[in-house]
Amino acid sequence: MRGDGVVTLHDYWRSSAAYRVRIALNLAGIPYHAVPVDLLKGEHRSPAYLALNPQGLVPVLEIDGLVLSQSVAIIEYLGDSGKASFLPPDPADRARCRALAYAVAMEIAPVGNLSVRRYAEEISGGAVSADQWQARFVAKGLAALEVLLDHPATGRYCHGDQITLPDLCLVPQLYNARRAGVDLSAMPRITAISAALDAVPAVAAAHPDRVRPTG
Repeated sequence: MRGDGVVTLHDYWRSSAAYRVRIALNLAGIPYHAVPVDLLKGEHRSPAYLALNPQGLVPVLEIDGLVLSQSVAIIEYLGDSGKASFLPPDPADRARCRALAYAVAMEIAPVGNLSVRRYAEEISGGAVSADQWQARFVAKGLAALEVLLDHPATGRYCHGDQITLPDLCLVPQLYNARRAGVDLSAMPRITAISAALDAVPAVAAAHPDRVRPTG
């Protein structure tokens, strides 16, 4: 752990979870030092990284003398520590935001994790491609989210006109959905929210194409 006060994000550029945290840090105005962890090369399974996070997952955030894992917990820590809150103050509104966020981060995103995609392709003998596997479940999950967003509390973003936790989860999932060829044309609420979020500079700066390691 660094002792110089520098915030360090152990990051894989295409990780949905890491992408969420990049957005949160950018919106909070917290500069950070990015340490790439190449999942394709298995760097998350190295002894050094497993000592940092025994789960072997990204992201890991080093901040305030802490080593934090799990993206949603990291984002909530930013609020709990007074840096930037991505949940509204009202308990009912907070519950709605968490439900929307969890619908993406805990129900949709895991089926598209690299290890799951690879295993699905392997166990099917190639009959089902990794993208086909992901697209099937992502499309179903996003269709349900579209219905959940048909709610008076939905505004410019998932909840009202301020960016909240579910928006941070939605942006990376839509990036993955488009990569997998998911048709979003029947999801007008999701696509409108996506367009609004894409226009926010702090969100755009976290896009994988903007942070992909070079060389």
